Amino acid sequence: MKTSRRKFIALSAVAAAGLSTVTNVIANSQVRQKPVLGKMKLSFEPYNLALRHVFTIAGSSRTSTPVMLTRIDFSGFTGFGEASMPPYLGETQETASKFLSMIDLSGFSDPFQMEDILNYVDNLGEGNRAAKASVDIALHDLVGKLIGQPWYRIWGLNPELTPNTSFTIGIDTAEVVKQKVNEASAYKILKVKLGRENDREMIQTIRSATNVPLAVDVNQGWKDKDKALEMIYWLKEMGIVMIEQPLPKERIDDMAWLTARSPLPIFGDESVQRLPDVVKAAGVYHGINIKLMKCTGMREAFIMAKTAKSLGMKVMIGCMTETSCAISAAAQLSPLAEFADLDGNLLISNDLYSGIQIKAGKITLSDLPGIGIVKI
Repeated sequence: MKTSRRKFIALSAVAAAGLSTVTNVIANSQVRQKPVLGKMKLSFEPYNLALRHVFTIAGSSRTSTPVMLTRIDFSGFTGFGEASMPPYLGETQETASKFLSMIDLSGFSDPFQMEDILNYVDNLGEGNRAAKASVDIALHDLVGKLIGQPWYRIWGLNPELTPNTSFTIGIDTAEVVKQKVNEASAYKILKVKLGRENDREMIQTIRSATNVPLAVDVNQGWKDKDKALEMIYWLKEMGIVMIEQPLPKERIDDMAWLTARSPLPIFGDESVQRLPDVVKAAGVYHGINIKLMKCTGMREAFIMAKTAKSLGMKVMIGCMTETSCAISAAAQLSPLAEFADLDGNLLISNDLYSGIQIKAGKITLSDLPGIGIVKI
């Protein structure tokens, strides 16, 4: 009975969220004098992001991230998109190129047919979530520009409600960690990667350099639920405010046990990919981390956030290593979130866009239409 009721609530939220989106888009599209019909052209090119520091998490390290940059041209307007593909996601520039080459938008004459277009893209094949997100982002950017409004406004969200974004400190030597902390002095919350044998040392090193609140991302690195709970109590004493994916995603019962006893909110990340996972996460986590590259883009991310709220869960908006294109797209959703980790563009040295601004640690959305970016 409890499961059926939970599913009913979730499905109701999905329907309400989808209806709200469509209604807002139609209302705002009235700023156009008349419907603009024509042909959409999708194009794409590979690009490699250069990281400022070696990026290390519980299971891997890297110095760059491959991405695919997309654009949809239509009637003198251009929408920009991006697929970020860190190795652990299983997508590459080759797989993205193969998938994007299959997409033919010539059958659609109106970009405002977003549901039909994105359903078509999603149904072209399994997986390829980042590649699908790149099309979703470009289409949202295009439609927002046609309307002349940013997406947070189309969705009816209050830009004053954006949270502070965390700045990520990857696993490293004590000296480099302190350097990273000093570089992040403008941020009001830091995110720390844990999941190795030196977790306590990592936290103590950061605490020797700053007293700002910390969020920790374990990336499934802890294996014992009792030791995990003990660690979480210690982390609370050290000023940590949330925990992300402490145990392996398949350990559902252990995760529910840990969440029920944890003095800190626990968010699911690797265990929450797309919309159906949100309902499954209720009762297992306190909240979910939504990433555009995992859920195929802005359309599904918005519905996931609304569904999580309906289930009494908290929302975090996260990212991969990305340019300001994908980061600014995700930021349009940030007024719905209690936590945000939108620093992927800050970790690279070769950004191609200017987008959202971080002022005194807080995400600040602009009035630029679409996803709010300008190509540099």
